[in-house]
Amino acid sequence: MDCTIYKSSREAELYLYVAKGSDLSQIPADLMSRAGKLLEVMTLSLTEERKLARVKSKQVMEEIRDKGYFLQLPPNIHSQPVRYGK
Repeated sequence: MDCTIYKSSREAELYLYVAKGSDLSQIPADLMSRAGKLLEVMTLSLTEERKLARVKSKQVMEEIRDKGYFLQLPPNIHSQPVRYGK
């Protein structure tokens, strides 16, 4: 799965992963409000075997398929998962 990664202009180390070519207008409004302007960081080809720094690739791909995005929060900030939209 090819995905595009964006970083938040408002919150350090908050990243949004979406399928490459996705329409960002489909991201929940409250999440977009929290993130502020999204700055494109890179495009990445994900496989289950690919190692990522903070999360398993499989989880990222599943959430992109199920919700349309994966939100990577700053480390050690939240003890409970934060959910937006669906």
